[in-house]
Amino acid sequence: MEPINSPETADIQPLSPSAPVPPALRDGESYHVFISYSSTDYQWTHCLIDQLEACGLQVCYHDRDFLPGRTVLENMSDCIQESQKVLLVLSPEFVRSRWCLLEANMSLFRDCLERKPIVPVLLEPGVSVPLHLCHLTYLEASDPDFKNKLLKVLCTPNQQLQGSTVLPFHPPSIYNGKALQPLDAVNEDSLSKWDCGQFSDMEVPDQLRLIIEDQEKYRTAICLWMNDDEKYIVREMKKAIGQANIILSEEKVLMGRRSNSKISLVYVSLERCKHEFSETFSDQVCAEDLFLRALLYFSSGYACCLAQRHFPFPQPSSTGHLEGGVCFCQYVSQQLSVDQWE
Repeated sequence: MEPINSPETADIQPLSPSAPVPPALRDGESYHVFISYSSTDYQWTHCLIDQLEACGLQVCYHDRDFLPGRTVLENMSDCIQESQKVLLVLSPEFVRSRWCLLEANMSLFRDCLERKPIVPVLLEPGVSVPLHLCHLTYLEASDPDFKNKLLKVLCTPNQQLQGSTVLPFHPPSIYNGKALQPLDAVNEDSLSKWDCGQFSDMEVPDQLRLIIEDQEKYRTAICLWMNDDEKYIVREMKKAIGQANIILSEEKVLMGRRSNSKISLVYVSLERCKHEFSETFSDQVCAEDLFLRALLYFSSGYACCLAQRHFPFPQPSSTGHLEGGVCFCQYVSQQLSVDQWE
């Protein structure tokens, strides 16, 4: 689906005559809001910028306000630092390109982002919201009252937003169990249904850069999934992903075989489930072996269910280790009740 970027498909409704007054700029602040967007969404965004500036808001954006002679990241860091808030225009192209730039270099301006409210704007339905924004309340451009809701947020002083759902970087537990963008095979178009897809191991993909610190772990894991010499049947593919998950689970990432050309990715901590194994089985060596065996045979299916938010059994009545969802040891227990170790 192409991003909405024409007046015919994304008309912006006029702001209310009783629009709120922008807050005063404090020392070190030059703008009320820094807007980051993809050039694909230029028309829609600039129509919005014109309306916001007509209401007295000082808006910062790269086409006009980035300084020549400085890198894009240096300009972005400075503009975020000098703005009260950050507005992200989320479209498929933004998630593919500009947000990847933010995630890949998050350490450069994490300090200033921690203190800046982020306002995600969903330009069209179905956009995959990045992991580190998924806990925030976003505004939908299709909402008839979108502009007035946006103006209310932008004109609310930051100190009055403390504790609200527009502040970024909550504890990692917020993201536990969240799906990441899946990996697509580089040879997807020419792939036979019995072959294993080939996935690039040149570098950690964009959706994992902020999560996996050790690139060698990713390369080792992805190479376990790929094997040029064998034509894996489905069971062997799942087992190969299980071997990869033994490595990736240390980084709180699990893979799932969605098809032979697509890998599901989820961010989930298994520490409490691992501890459950150690408490259930008194022999520590035995507990460790059983946990690794569970990862080998069941982690691929678990990751797929978690990514799709659907499990082939009712929600367990007992409390698990994943808030609002099915934890890994609950999944293993359910699978063993109808199946056996392979």
